[in-house]
Amino acid sequence: MIEKLTHFDEKGQAIMVDVTGKRETARTAIAKGRIRVSADTMRAILEGTAAKGDVLGVARVAGIMAVKRTSDLIPMCHPLAIGKCAVDFRIDEEKSEIEAVCTAKLTGQTGVEMEALTGVSVALLTVYDMCKAIDKRMEITGIHLAKKTGGKSGDFINDPEFAAPSGKDEADA
Repeated sequence: MIEKLTHFDEKGQAIMVDVTGKRETARTAIAKGRIRVSADTMRAILEGTAAKGDVLGVARVAGIMAVKRTSDLIPMCHPLAIGKCAVDFRIDEEKSEIEAVCTAKLTGQTGVEMEALTGVSVALLTVYDMCKAIDKRMEITGIHLAKKTGGKSGDFINDPEFAAPSGKDEADA
């Protein structure tokens, strides 16, 4: 079954979706992505010796700011009153990767998926910007919506971290 795209009217023109008739619900979105860096870049990030300063601290703030400005970047996104936003990083020195995880929450009439995805993207781009003098070969990969809750379509899980433990279904978790 093909779902109707909601950002187009009957004439095929781009529109902002009318959410005025939707009821407010608690909504959460978690997005993830990774950046692969060289060993020298990883060392500079972890030791705090990158020329531009605290790479992950600045990237965290950039990701949070991006969440709040998503509607300025994505034309059909509604401006949202974000209730909570967090950007966290997980370091895998062995793989020389940094995973960014952005969580956005609100109570509202539309979801926060685009905000979480924007937050992760900008956080990772900020890591790249702050380290490009050391390593222009960094690679940003795997940006995806990991989980969302709330809204008419309900919960969505797209990441093994959030899957129900084996032997249990989602309702039992």
